[in-house]
Amino acid sequence: MILKTLVNLFFPQVCRACSNYLSDNEIIVCTSCRHDLPVTNFHFNNDKSIHNILRGRAKIAAGTALFRFEKKSNVQNLIHNLKYRGHENIGVFLGDWLGNELKTITPYNTIDVVIPVPLHNKKLKERGFNQVAKFGQHIAKSINANYIDTILLKVTNTKSQVNKKRFARWDKSNELFSLDHMSALKNKHILLVDDIITTGATMEACIGILNQVKNIKISIAVMAIA
Repeated sequence: MILKTLVNLFFPQVCRACSNYLSDNEIIVCTSCRHDLPVTNFHFNNDKSIHNILRGRAKIAAGTALFRFEKKSNVQNLIHNLKYRGHENIGVFLGDWLGNELKTITPYNTIDVVIPVPLHNKKLKERGFNQVAKFGQHIAKSINANYIDTILLKVTNTKSQVNKKRFARWDKSNELFSLDHMSALKNKHILLVDDIITTGATMEACIGILNQVKNIKISIAVMAIA
């Protein structure tokens, strides 16, 4: 505790949501932001919002998001700091938060494998990490599931999909992703994780590929829903 106090004195830590200084007993997010972050409680309330996004396009067993996303919000600041400023400990923080809640809830406590939505190798090299890796790893640890990031692969490097219509974005979705060693997923309940779900197009494409595997169930967990 003394060492941490001294470190904070010379290298003060800031809240990754609001940028205010953290006190000695705060980690990643200040107490005020933690209290005010717009949690969805989808998994507690059996909310079907994510099912509704994918309705008629992809079947899932369960779906949840930790937060609601709005532009210029503290949730956007958190994800921006994780994704573009390399603060991977945010993924750890959010993964532990959501994982500790999901482990108590059916059907999430029947999940066998956690798989992140992958980045193309070129983008992975540019960024240095997949922004949802730590998030997925720590959810997997909490719910006693395996974390595997070597089966679902992104084979087409796409530019930002913002402001593009869903059908224009994914008219060749089967060319975006591929599977390797798919037999490892047979008869498994898979949790697919990502940072944000908006139109659901990315999830739709991933699920379409994963459904090549026999007798699987797929659920979804994301940091935020827009």
